[in-house]
Amino acid sequence: MSDHPDRPRILPVTDAELDATSRDLLAGDGLRLNIFRTLVRHPGLFRKWLPFGGKLLAGGKLSPRDRELVILRAAFRCRARYEWAQHVAIARTAGLADDEIARVAAGPDAAGWTAEDAALLRAVDELHDHDVIGDATWSALASRFDTRQLIEIPMLAGHYAMLAGVLNSLGVQPESTDLPALGEV
Repeated sequence: MSDHPDRPRILPVTDAELDATSRDLLAGDGLRLNIFRTLVRHPGLFRKWLPFGGKLLAGGKLSPRDRELVILRAAFRCRARYEWAQHVAIARTAGLADDEIARVAAGPDAAGWTAEDAALLRAVDELHDHDVIGDATWSALASRFDTRQLIEIPMLAGHYAMLAGVLNSLGVQPESTDLPALGEV
């Protein structure tokens, strides 16, 4: 397997390249990021993906802390530099301490996790390795989460694994070299 590209395979659009459709799709401060400026090169797909990703990120049923544990573990398992770098800051805002963020890389069996946090991390690992959350992990999750949250956990992990594959393949680069490397804070 080849290493991840160290430069963009598809460049983010520049302001000069934006047509009216892309400009409308990128309206808003957060949409200046390389992820959005790259994916908008396929406006029809971008238009449909953005609300879905936004729902999982800002409108889901999981707590922000739980959501970020899932996203960071998916990013780490998929070797998604871009997603890891972006979500370290979001995870801090969601209440994760730097030692917890760093421990995400060590996985669900690392010392210091609660049983609830370990179950979330393990669910991501099982989905990554086997495409299914195992019975024991599912039982642990079901003792804590309601039906909508149980649906959202694999949807969130799967979405970020899919997104990692896209961003890794396109060579989307972090906006700054000051952002944390994969597995670091």
